Amino acid sequence: MSIYVVNTGDNVDGIAENHGVSVWRIIEDNQLLYPYELAVGQALLIRDGNAVGSGREIVSNGYAYPFISPWVLEQTLPYLSELSVFSYGFTPEGELIPPQLDDQWMIDTARRFGARPILTLTPLNAEGRFDNSLITAVVWDLPSRERLISNLLIVMEEKGYQGLDIDFEYILEQDRDLFSQFVRVCAEAMQRMGYTLSVALAPKTSADQPGLLYAGKDYRALGAAADSVLLMTYEWGYTYGPPMAVAPLNKVRQVVEYAITEIPPEKINLGIPNYGYDWPLPFVQGETKAKTIGNIEAVRIAVSYGAEIQFDETAQSPFFRYYDRSGVEHEVWFEDVRSLQAKFDLIDEFNLRDPGYWQIMQLFRANWLLLAERFRILK
Repeated sequence: MSIYVVNTGDNVDGIAENHGVSVWRIIEDNQLLYPYELAVGQALLIRDGNAVGSGREIVSNGYAYPFISPWVLEQTLPYLSELSVFSYGFTPEGELIPPQLDDQWMIDTARRFGARPILTLTPLNAEGRFDNSLITAVVWDLPSRERLISNLLIVMEEKGYQGLDIDFEYILEQDRDLFSQFVRVCAEAMQRMGYTLSVALAPKTSADQPGLLYAGKDYRALGAAADSVLLMTYEWGYTYGPPMAVAPLNKVRQVVEYAITEIPPEKINLGIPNYGYDWPLPFVQGETKAKTIGNIEAVRIAVSYGAEIQFDETAQSPFFRYYDRSGVEHEVWFEDVRSLQAKFDLIDEFNLRDPGYWQIMQLFRANWLLLAERFRILK
């Protein structure tokens, strides 16, 4: 297996002939659309055999909403050890709020493919909106905390979930220690019933890092309590921010280097984005809004507008600019097999537990083939 970067004048037939592989394999693996046009700078996965993991064994995880395409889910599950279903909310009194769409079909499908279904818990209110006052309510009130844990155990047993993921963001600094205690008590309850518990962590680079996103997360305490943690190492480039890589490797590395001083590496899952952003230019703070796009969609945009894809060596991420039909310039950042290979290298370098994908709503087949070639995926 190798990665080939498209040059001017290349076509699929010539690339296949030069590498001694089937044209149709390149087309299928890289999800090329007829008439199979390529963008200069596009990274193609070239596979001369079936993907058979030769590296160490890992656990792979992906998040998905219940409205994911059943076809996409079935195409992805062979490469996942765990499927995190997003998401359950809760009330201040500790009553669970289920997803708006039925999640049972996802649980059943995951188990059919040998992947562990994981219930994701987030502070979503009855209207489906994020509300961090819910965190304060359940960590400070013992009856509410106990009711929430009890309700989680009931639903997990009834539906067939095999683990819990706590994804709480914007925790108030004054709730920090009580949140760590909540995770510890919850983990103990889960473990007694044979379930696992993971917790999502904002991407910190120091213990005393200021800011609402960071101050409420105690890496050491949460790492000690949970079976595993997910480093949310993405969203440097985001909807309302300036154009840049979603997960620049230099920034991701800084988070990992700090995390391993607080948490055993074998408990750490590296967050990987399965998406990119398309920004209209010029960027104006408070006005410009980027569009979320899939990684395959990004390449198709480059092909459609004749853009040449560049690769930022520091961020280890691909990007390009183009002008749309109305003359507006855009800048696009996304992930490709080169940027993913760099993240897999980081997982190996620090002996981390696994990649955790946010999110798997769109199929990126080359990613899964690369993962399966690089590692042995635990089932």
